[in-house]
Amino acid sequence: MIDYVSGSLAGKKPTEAVIDVGGIGYRILIPTSTYERLPEPGEDATLLTHHHVREDAITLFGFLSTEERRVFEMMLAVSGIGPKLALAALSAVRPSEIRQRILEGDAAMLTRIPGIGKKTAERLIIELRDRFEKDGGDVGESTAGGVPPDGNFRADAMAALEALGLSRSAAEKAVIGVLRKDPSIRNAEEIIRLALRS
Repeated sequence: MIDYVSGSLAGKKPTEAVIDVGGIGYRILIPTSTYERLPEPGEDATLLTHHHVREDAITLFGFLSTEERRVFEMMLAVSGIGPKLALAALSAVRPSEIRQRILEGDAAMLTRIPGIGKKTAERLIIELRDRFEKDGGDVGESTAGGVPPDGNFRADAMAALEALGLSRSAAEKAVIGVLRKDPSIRNAEEIIRLALRS
């Protein structure tokens, strides 16, 4: 199992990062919350990873905080939740909020996450409430330094929304709608969260 990857950040997109470790580039799928805090390409980066193996694919999922990885892995234990859906959930909602909504039994809020319907939301609550209570959780944070969001926040938000399944026109409409309501927003992560909730 690969627990973390540390090296030079070779490239990043809202849904993935490539880290060069001794001349080998590891492509790692990430939530937008991690993307926002990654350094610029060429700088050193460390991502905590979940090494996912299937018959037809080996995939690395990466996170800057232990809380993101913990919630991701707990969600994978729920029947009907795959890694892409768990990643989309973390792109739409902060891990601490997912935890809180599950503890409160708030299925309505969970159904606002793309791909999660009423039955899946109820299953998440039933299967994870006790685990979250025992786990206690830490809203503990990153293992690599954060950086301010870059000026391409609109394009990044649109690219992430498209990667999460929206058409280009729907992603553009969502981003414009969010920025009309709150023109002061200047980071892709917040735009994506608000767009997915509307």
